[in-house]
Amino acid sequence: MSFHTVEQAAARLNRSELAVPGSQPQLFEKAAKSAADVIFLDLEDAVAPDDKEQARKNIIQAINDIDWGRKSLSVRINGLDTHYMYRDVVDVLEQAGDRLDLIMIPKVGTAADVYAIDMMATQIETAKGRKKKIGFELIIETALGMQNVEAIAGASRRNESLHFGVADYAASTRARTTNIGGANPDYSVLTDKLDDGSRATHWGDMWHYALARMVVAARANGLRPVDGPFGDFSDADGYKAAAGRAAVLGCEGKWAIHPSQVTLANEAMGPSEKDVARAKRILVAMEEAAKAGKGAVSLDGRLIDYASIRQAEVLVKKAEQIAKG
Repeated sequence: MSFHTVEQAAARLNRSELAVPGSQPQLFEKAAKSAADVIFLDLEDAVAPDDKEQARKNIIQAINDIDWGRKSLSVRINGLDTHYMYRDVVDVLEQAGDRLDLIMIPKVGTAADVYAIDMMATQIETAKGRKKKIGFELIIETALGMQNVEAIAGASRRNESLHFGVADYAASTRARTTNIGGANPDYSVLTDKLDDGSRATHWGDMWHYALARMVVAARANGLRPVDGPFGDFSDADGYKAAAGRAAVLGCEGKWAIHPSQVTLANEAMGPSEKDVARAKRILVAMEEAAKAGKGAVSLDGRLIDYASIRQAEVLVKKAEQIAKG
């Protein structure tokens, strides 16, 4: 390991993150009773300009009045390029109680964006005597943000997670798609001609590079990487496939823009019983190997070594975290 120690962000269960528009308070109680690990009450894209002020009031009241159980609770503020943002931060932090855990900052483009909200949050917490330090969720959803993702990830000690905002990212990079996440048939390769002259088509994942880069930046700074929305909430199989790819890359969770996606995210982002059982066997095998003075052994015909221990410990720890709820 490097001499440089990566400080890990606060440990939160973050398999599913349910988006709830602040302009629809009738959904708040249902969200609070859902199986989502994290709920973010939205003041940004899901709220029309004329509804921003009332949505802010709705959210403040909901934070104070509703029993959110053990869920992590976040508020997505408006972008720094709008005149709504400062009132979002000031009103929410001054008027909402300590039940609030996180602020989600959209369209983060530079480290200075994070610094600006950090400064505001710090001053408000000090002035109002808030007991809980607010954490930050940062959405990487522009070409500028992706260019600066490493600096953004390390911009504040409040940072807890990076999220991939696929729709705005597609618009920012002028990608030729109107889908929110998912695959695109034009992002594919053709095989060479087969013996019968035919050629097979293999679809690719057009979001792989962006998501993988964000995951590296997050993990290098001790943050949780979270995959963003999948727009077609009627396509459960498509959602599961996207969540599975994100999980394989190292993401801890995925957004749910519809309640039906919460269970799908929890299943995709949580280790299976089979994986956990094998991880525990690896730990036992390596413990026995260490007693015998060995650094590597064979298990089920495969080599395992000290790197295997670290991989297995991640799975077992995640399973324990899920069991605690």
